[in-house]
Amino acid sequence: MKVGILGGGQLARMIALAGYPLGLEFIVLDPGEDACAGLLCEQLLGAYDDQTLLAELAAKADVVTYEFENVPAEVAAFLSARTAVYPPPQALATAQDRLLEKDFFQQLGIPTPPYADVTSLQQFTGVMAQIGWPAILKTRRMGYDGKGQAVLRTPEDLAPAWQALEGAPAIVEGFVAFKREVSIIAARSVSGEVAFYPLAQNLHNKGILRVSECCHGDALQEQAEGYARRLLEALDYVGVLALELFELDGGLVANEFAPRVHNSGHWTIEGAQTSQFENHLRAILGWPLGDTRPEGFAAMVNFIGNNPKSEDILAMPQTHLHLYHKAGRKGRKVAHATVRTGDKAVYASLISQLADLASRLDDS
Repeated sequence: MKVGILGGGQLARMIALAGYPLGLEFIVLDPGEDACAGLLCEQLLGAYDDQTLLAELAAKADVVTYEFENVPAEVAAFLSARTAVYPPPQALATAQDRLLEKDFFQQLGIPTPPYADVTSLQQFTGVMAQIGWPAILKTRRMGYDGKGQAVLRTPEDLAPAWQALEGAPAIVEGFVAFKREVSIIAARSVSGEVAFYPLAQNLHNKGILRVSECCHGDALQEQAEGYARRLLEALDYVGVLALELFELDGGLVANEFAPRVHNSGHWTIEGAQTSQFENHLRAILGWPLGDTRPEGFAAMVNFIGNNPKSEDILAMPQTHLHLYHKAGRKGRKVAHATVRTGDKAVYASLISQLADLASRLDDS
């Protein structure tokens, strides 16, 4: 059985690493000559909309998936006419447009922060009365890890923020006084079987995820599962999905969803009985989903910009290093480490040490 993946970055790499013990083969399509998944499997080198390469991918793969949501939706549609593609193209199209995504949440009865479509500077200025301050202007399409965004704190910020987008369709979102940022990883198989991982509490800095901690037994687990289930069923979803949420005094509101395996689920590689990557493969192949229960206290720390020294991480007990084989670059995710332990005090100490090391590497 061969799985095709659109995108050859670290998520594709981790999908392949999860699939090889299951006897699966992989082929990726990516335009980058240094795509890190290309070291593990066959790579078709070229643009995502190259129909010759897409036809070759469809011919060689029994099923195709993708590792990031900025793959053109028409590419997924082209492939789905030739082979099975999961998650379904309609999920990709919805997640790619922040306005469509927010409208979809509202249709499903999933609350969101206040938001408005922005098509001109005049309209932008007019809607701020209903959105309130502070707020954030985002491009409707593309943009991730803080890219394509501008924080708005005063009316004087509006014109520069609008000009910086250079006419790109945009959405403005109001800030909410959240207690914490959390996410839930969910999986749904071809057969309709559904599984949920425990909520993860997430810490971001400069728009990039830094730490995700598993929150087994969280009081808001049931509410998060309810929201995620609505998404899975409405989209007839197949695969792993991540729903990012804010906790407010009144419960959870949705920020966005990612139709793919997700950074906040990396803790599951060692921290859960079945990783998000293995369950994604099980889901798209129609196999039974694996157990999502955590193994003790578990968390993930990202390394941004620079790779850690392997010996520094390997000297730490109950800690696991994942290097992506990517060169260091400012703002780039190059590696992560996971912690899994049954001792809460040891857990807290390890997370603190890893976060401190990651911060120093990022600053350098």
